[in-house]
Amino acid sequence: MPKPAILAIDDDRVVLNSVERDLRQKYGRDYRVMKAESGPSALELVNQLKGRGDAVALFVVDQRMPVMSGVQFLEEALKVFPLARKVLLTAYADTAAAIDAINKVGLDYYLMKPWDPPAENLYPVIDGLLEDWHANNPPPFEGIRMAGALWSSACHDLKDFLGRNSIPYRFLDIETDASARELVAQASEGEARVPTLVFADGSVLIAPTLQQVADKCGLRTQASRPFYDVVIVGGGPAGLSASVYASADGLKVLLIERQAPGGQAGNSPKIENYLGFPSGISGADLTRRAVSQAQRFGAEILTTRSVTALRAEGNTRIVTLDDGSEIGAKIVLIATGQWFRTLPLPGVEKWHSAGVYYGAAHTEASSYAGKDVIVIGGANSAAQGMLFLAKYASSVTVLIRNQPDWSNYLDSAIRTHPTITLLEHHELREIVGDDHIERVRVENNQTGDKRELPANAIFVFIGQKPQSDFVKGVLQLTADGHIMTGLSLIQNGKRPAGWTLDRDPFLLETSMPGVFAAGDVRNGTRHGVAAGVGDGNAADSLFWQYLATI
Repeated sequence: MPKPAILAIDDDRVVLNSVERDLRQKYGRDYRVMKAESGPSALELVNQLKGRGDAVALFVVDQRMPVMSGVQFLEEALKVFPLARKVLLTAYADTAAAIDAINKVGLDYYLMKPWDPPAENLYPVIDGLLEDWHANNPPPFEGIRMAGALWSSACHDLKDFLGRNSIPYRFLDIETDASARELVAQASEGEARVPTLVFADGSVLIAPTLQQVADKCGLRTQASRPFYDVVIVGGGPAGLSASVYASADGLKVLLIERQAPGGQAGNSPKIENYLGFPSGISGADLTRRAVSQAQRFGAEILTTRSVTALRAEGNTRIVTLDDGSEIGAKIVLIATGQWFRTLPLPGVEKWHSAGVYYGAAHTEASSYAGKDVIVIGGANSAAQGMLFLAKYASSVTVLIRNQPDWSNYLDSAIRTHPTITLLEHHELREIVGDDHIERVRVENNQTGDKRELPANAIFVFIGQKPQSDFVKGVLQLTADGHIMTGLSLIQNGKRPAGWTLDRDPFLLETSMPGVFAAGDVRNGTRHGVAAGVGDGNAADSLFWQYLATI
């Protein structure tokens, strides 16, 4: 297959040659570095590449060009290659245009001229953008073929697992695809069971567990040693952050994640308020970068494993896994976060992961292309989910019990979107359907008016519950299940019951010395990706303070 192209466009021939030289020097082995001296001529080249079935990975475009500016070129070029990454070359006076381009064309980066030396000012930017492009544009499909049904909860769980672990797969719906039905029949010798997975080497798994799939795909599911400096339970932003900082500082770190790294944030289609990403970044991309960083520093990451119990033996903290095995550590960090609450609706269990989804907009959106979907919730997570769903669905109707509470930057995008309809003060009363969801009945909680709406799927974002059940009775929790830490454990001047050290608990330390909590599972935290990452960083500093006391 031809190499993907990097296309540089600038009307200044000297600058253009300089850009081409620097790009070719670093990327010429893996990409075709091409150039054009104007927007119109570059568009001709773009269409030629499209006609030949070639791909463009990156546009590097000067803003100040006659006839067609850089932003104008990108607006047209992205109609042909919408997933190409975009860098705008600017002078100081063009900063406002570059910022405007972030909103207009989703600009990835703007680079001030001159960028010398390229090793410091050009290549790190391009490296990250090309890595992102490859993550979202895999080569010709050689991954897993999954034959299943859209309404199967097992298929949804497996799609979610594969997607969040960045394992390429192709879903084949047995209800609409004859080849999928044939694949299932051949693999199961007449007994149709889904999901049926066929791997590139020809091997087959029928209705497998997530751990079986993880083992087959080469994910780590067993710890390599019995004892670590730090065991981290939960792979969301807080857990990943702590694993990066602690392993970079030389500690032996094991991170245990029951499904896939990223947590709730890993499901976010776009995170727009995280420092350093002015045009936003998907939760999947941010997670992939964090996992790579942690592993590079030596952290070990287990997937498809749950921690079921925690106890102390002297200065050793011991976690018990779901298979009964135990792992010891000097320190344990609990970063299990929160997960979406389920709908309090009679009979809704029938539809869980089979038409009713919790925090799964990113995984399931493409399955509902051209269909009608309902979103329930009025916070930022719901807002991000509905904007992503609106890229695929023919209609997105949003039910909000009171009024929305999402950020202003999301509000304007939602209220002007032609596909999204907001129904404030409305609640879901009934789901109607036989084998799949057909419609819903909703009620205005102020007027009592009821109506039916067409619906093929429901995406629920109605608040969250801390994932702390496995330490209930072991650590001090709030009434709603958040883990208490630091000075909140001091009541009436007394340290928590069972506290064995002659000092107060550290900031993120729980009622068990040497056990810390970070992120959304911790009482008093500020929710969000940045807050979780900050907790993880702070936890690493506290690890060292704790180690100095034992």
